[in-house]
Amino acid sequence: MPLKKGNSKKIISENISEFHTGKTYSATKNKFGKLKADAQAIAVALTQARKSKKNK
Repeated sequence: MPLKKGNSKKIISENISEFHTGKTYSATKNKFGKLKADAQAIAVALTQARKSKKNK
């Protein structure tokens, strides 16, 4: 699941959407529930944005 690099709101939103369609989201949702899976999707997208901002 390659996430896009960047820290704009549009890129973060696309990364969250990308995470919601992957196998990882399904596995997390089945194991911990929808709220935990949603929180993890947001956390991953924001982490990617921070990493992108830090590397510039």
